Amino acid sequence: MKESTKKEIFSWMKSLAFAFIIAFICREFLFSPTTVFGESMSPTFLDQEKVVISKTAGIQRFDVIVFNAPDVEDKKYIKRVIGLPGDRIGMKDDILYINGEAFEESYLKENKADNPFNKLTGDFELQEVPKGSLFVMGDNRLNSKDSRHIGFIPYESVIGEVKFRFYPFKAIGIPK
Repeated sequence: MKESTKKEIFSWMKSLAFAFIIAFICREFLFSPTTVFGESMSPTFLDQEKVVISKTAGIQRFDVIVFNAPDVEDKKYIKRVIGLPGDRIGMKDDILYINGEAFEESYLKENKADNPFNKLTGDFELQEVPKGSLFVMGDNRLNSKDSRHIGFIPYESVIGEVKFRFYPFKAIGIPK
């Protein structure tokens, strides 16, 4: 083999190795694609939609996050953050109260319009979200296994915040 051919092959191998290392670092520490499973976030996210999550975003109230399921090994859930550490959460007559203040949940309008029952969310009241934990709920309140059932979510189990939907193509973009 010619010396120039060897140099060319070596150059390509270095470039490919560098690209794989960069891709690995980005996927492990910055962002990652994932698939939505189930209908608990419907209509915001539907079953089998593909999203990108940011692993560096600071979590705020009403962000949609992906986390390791506390009740099923090797499973991930996607839910909306409702309560941060120290928050008192309550629901009365389908109105969300955080620290005594009522919040409108505009992302529930479609579910409320299609609801054959009187309410989407049963009434409840929590004393306080513990330090280092989150209270999460799915947008499809009638069909969501969330903090009402599985308890508070530790920050350590959060994989990242949903930042972008890339499939299906007709819904591509930044989620609302």
